[in-house]
Amino acid sequence: MNIRTIMGPLIILLGVFLLLNRGETFGAGELIGYFWPSIFVIPLGLLFHWLYFTMTDRRGSGLLIPGGILITVGIVCQVSMLFGNWEVTWPGFILAPAIGLFEFYWFGTRNKWLLIPINILTVLSILFFIVFTLGSLFNTMILGQPILAILLILGGVWIIFGRKQHH
Repeated sequence: MNIRTIMGPLIILLGVFLLLNRGETFGAGELIGYFWPSIFVIPLGLLFHWLYFTMTDRRGSGLLIPGGILITVGIVCQVSMLFGNWEVTWPGFILAPAIGLFEFYWFGTRNKWLLIPINILTVLSILFFIVFTLGSLFNTMILGQPILAILLILGGVWIIFGRKQHH
């Protein structure tokens, strides 16, 4: 593994962060506080992937489960640290084992029974992302809750008095 493949993205990420910080100064503690997922978690996930892909016999596909989980969790944590949106991104933690298991399925023996937990976890994660993202969007609007209340009232009225189907 080349040191340039690790240091290059980290330096780019640091440069973008410093460019977007609008003149605030940060010490080493604040930088580590913001970038701990990129410093500790994501490289460990990459290490598991590197170990698997450098094996000549490719029998260690089990390494991809923790690798996929750690990379996904690292990305979720990094996005949440930079944008402060933990309340929206937490379903990524449900998606993480699904990604690890999917990598195991894809590069392993293709056991079809693995698709059951993969699909359940993925659907749950997507549903939670949708619900909490929409909820966050409604809460950030000036009239978010009243708009949601009005939509719910109108939906209920439509259900009660709407066109009835005759059988």
